[in-house]
Parts: sequence; C-alpha cells; structure tokens
Amino acid sequence: MTDVLVLQHIEIETIGTIAQALQVAGLSPHVVHAYAGEPVPRDLRASAGLIVMGGPMGVYDSQRYPFLDAEKRLIANAIEAHKPILGICLGSQLLAATLGAKVYKGAQKEIGWHRLTLTQAAAADPLLQATPTSFMAFHWHGDVFECPQGATPLASSALTPYQAFRYGDSAYGFLFHMEVTETMIQNMVRTFAEEIREAGEDETQILTETTQHLPPLQQIGHQVFSRWVALLKP
Repeated sequence: MTDVLVLQHIEIETIGTIAQALQVAGLSPHVVHAYAGEPVPRDLRASAGLIVMGGPMGVYDSQRYPFLDAEKRLIANAIEAHKPILGICLGSQLLAATLGAKVYKGAQKEIGWHRLTLTQAAAADPLLQATPTSFMAFHWHGDVFECPQGATPLASSALTPYQAFRYGDSAYGFLFHMEVTETMIQNMVRTFAEEIREAGEDETQILTETTQHLPPLQQIGHQVFSRWVALLKP
C-alpha cells in the first residue's frame, strides 16, 4: 500500500503542504473528489491511511450531501482497522461525529488568524511534542465539537475549547488549518469574501497577517504532518 486516501470537499481546499510529507515518505495521495460525485470507497484495504479535508458543508448536511454519511462509515471502518486518520476542519468534525461526539454551530465563526494554545497532554503527544505551547494558527469554521469520549484534547483557542484531539494511537482531528499555503488562503479569501464580512473580519487584514504568521505555522505543520506520516504502515 503506497497511497493514502484523501477525501476532498471543495476544489480550493487541497492537502496543501501535507503533500510534501507524503512525497518524502514515498507515498502518494489518492484523492476522492466527493463534491464532484466521485464515490467514497467502502474501506481502506488499498490505502495506508485516511485524510479527510475541510469544506463549507456541515456534518449534519447529509441530506444535501449524501456522501457525508458514506465518509462517516469509512471513518468508522478506518478506526476499526486501526488505520491512521488525519481529519482537518470538516474532517475533524466528521471524525468527532463518528466517535459519537456532538458537533454544533459555535457562538461565532472563527475565521483568519487566531491564537491557539496546546493542552498539557500535547507535550507528550507523538505529533505535537516539542511544539510551541501557543502559536498563531489559521482558522475557518463555524461549527465546533465536543471532545469525543475516550479522546485526548490537544488544543484550544479563545473561542473554541476543543481545537484538536487524538483518539487511540493514530486518529487525529485538527479543527484549525496547518496545511494551508499562501495560494490556498488567497483562494479561500476570494471565494468566501461574503462570509468574511458577515463574521466581522477583514479580508485585507487576513492577507496581511498571512505574511507574518504563515511561515512559522508551516514549520509546525511540517513537523506534525511528517510525524503523522511516520505512523503509516505501507
């Protein structure tokens, strides 16, 4: 198994810098464009792990987006098979929901650059150990989740008590974005400009802060993603 299955939900939210970590390890992403009607596999027998990306829909939108139910079944299959999982933004919400946690609309949307704080448990986490305990991260979500029963909370922000968690040895949910590139952020700002204004954020400020905060975030992301890839067993 030399590929990792990727579930993508919108054209502009790709795996970003995760691709480099996969390439270094000799692995290839097998991307399923669920939003375009590509079928979600029933299991991961042909893949070393599962990456579930972000998107503008919510976990409760399965009537409008039937593929979300198929994704939750696949996530459950991956958990049962002890395959490493990396859920980002919507992907983390789908992982939380699959584990029985409540996913719901937050008090307000968290968009742009906001400070993240790691929990004490993160200091001993295989992916986050030796990471700064507080740093600026990129966010784009309106929904939040409760920490799944049996999971370890790893990070929080001023608005969101659970920004990251680990379930078992290798299933991770990150509500914030470490995988983003400058181009991805520019595309998100352009595509979701109205949402930015509705949230009371400023497009120009987000792009200006990207220049300052993106390089250190990408360094952290490189470490985290490389360590997650090391959990894969091709």
